[in-house]
Amino acid sequence: MQRTDKTLVVLGTGGTIAGTAASAGDNIGYTAAQLGVATLVKAVPALAGVPLETEQVAQVDSKDMGDAVWRALVARVAHHLARPEVAGLVVTHGTDTLEETAWLLQRVLAPAKPVVLTAAMRPATSLQPDGPQNLLDAVTVARHPGAQGVVAVLGGVVHGAADVAKVHTYRIDAFDSGDAGPVARIEEGRVRVFRPWPAGQALGAGVVAPEAWPRVGIVLSHAGVDGLLVDALVQQGARGIVAAGTGHGTLHRELEAALLRAQAAGVRVLRCSRVGRGPVLAQPGDSLPAGGELSPVKARVELLLQLLAG
Repeated sequence: MQRTDKTLVVLGTGGTIAGTAASAGDNIGYTAAQLGVATLVKAVPALAGVPLETEQVAQVDSKDMGDAVWRALVARVAHHLARPEVAGLVVTHGTDTLEETAWLLQRVLAPAKPVVLTAAMRPATSLQPDGPQNLLDAVTVARHPGAQGVVAVLGGVVHGAADVAKVHTYRIDAFDSGDAGPVARIEEGRVRVFRPWPAGQALGAGVVAPEAWPRVGIVLSHAGVDGLLVDALVQQGARGIVAAGTGHGTLHRELEAALLRAQAAGVRVLRCSRVGRGPVLAQPGDSLPAGGELSPVKARVELLLQLLAG
C-alpha cells in the first residue's frame, strides 16, 4: 500500500531531465536545464491524480553545481521535511553530480522521510526520453511505506546515497551501486526492497549555512605525477585535499610526499581510490587517513562537511 493521504514535494534543479535539443534525434547536443519542474510533472499523465507540489530551487546543468545551489537545496528540503503533511520529496537533478548531492543531503539531513533524487540521460525532447519514467518511479518510491533517507532512482533501480555512482557516459543504465547493490527496484509500479533504507545521524542543515565554504580539492595519482598540484592547492588556501590513489589507495611517492607536507601544514587529507569499486581500508601505521568506501568525489563532500562542522 502506498501513502495516499499526504503531499509529495517535487523540487527542480535543472539537468538533462529538463534539457532540450533542436532535434528529437539528438541525445547529446542538447542544452540542459531548460524546462521548469512543473512542466516535467505535467508531462507524466500518471501523476495527475497524485497530491504534488512543485518548486523550482535552481535551474542549472549539474556539471556547474556549486555551494550556493547546495545551500539553497538543503534549506528547501529541510523546510519541506519539517511539514507534517509532507510524506516525502523528489528532487530532479542532473546526472553529472547527482551522487555528490545525494551524499551531501544524506549526511546533512539523514531524513526519516524519503528524499528521492532522479534524473535522465536523455533530454526531454528525445524520441525516447527516460526522464518521465524515472520521475514516475521516483514518486512511487517517495510514496512507499517505510521508505526513508536519501536515494537515487534511475532506470527502475533505487540506489542508496552512499553507494550510487555514475558509471557510464551515455547509456540509460548509467548508474550503479557497486558491491553494496541496490536498495530496491521498481517493477510495474511496485517497489521490491532488498536491503535497509539509508539511515544515519544528521549533521543538521545549519552546518552548510556559511556563505564562505573551505576550499577542498581532489588530486589524482598516476604514472609520472609529482606534487605540484598539491603544493598549488596549499598555496591557494585549501583546507582539505582528497587523493584519488591507484589500487588500494596507493600513491606515487612524489605525490605522497607532497600530501604529507600539506598534512603537516594543517591541511586535512583523505586517501581514496580512482578504481571504480572497492574500499580503501585503514591499516595500522597509515600516514594518511583512508576514505573507506567513499569515492573521491563523495570523500570531498565528506571532508568539506567535516571542515564546516568544525
